[in-house]
Amino acid sequence: MVWDLLITGFLVLAGVFGFVGSFGLVKLPDPMTRLHAPTKATTLGVGGVLIASMLFFATKQGHISAHELLITLFLFLTAPVSAHFLAKANLHGDRPEGLPQPEGSEWATFSPGTDTAAEALAETGDAPPLTPPEGRDH
Repeated sequence: MVWDLLITGFLVLAGVFGFVGSFGLVKLPDPMTRLHAPTKATTLGVGGVLIASMLFFATKQGHISAHELLITLFLFLTAPVSAHFLAKANLHGDRPEGLPQPEGSEWATFSPGTDTAAEALAETGDAPPLTPPEGRDH
């Protein structure tokens, strides 16, 4: 009885995280914030399902399965990497003409004249020249 409630709790928690992540993907305003919601929901939601599955097979079937642990390891390794690639593609990707830049999008890109520490380092000759990436007009 206790195990059933615990397994049910993990499944409900996973469903809530999945719903919140899907809702955030649809409702958040720009690509960077939309990226955050599903990556967290994927990790926590699928993690809840995997924990529930591990508990079910350990308590009801009488054996421990390593499949869930391998899925968890794969998920924890790939979800942050793919989110990072998508974020970098958004920051440095080309934008069609007429499409406005998102507000506050300059936080992770270099703009000449705004980063004095980088300019000082470039003047000493220890750094590559300060030029914006191709296709970006800062």
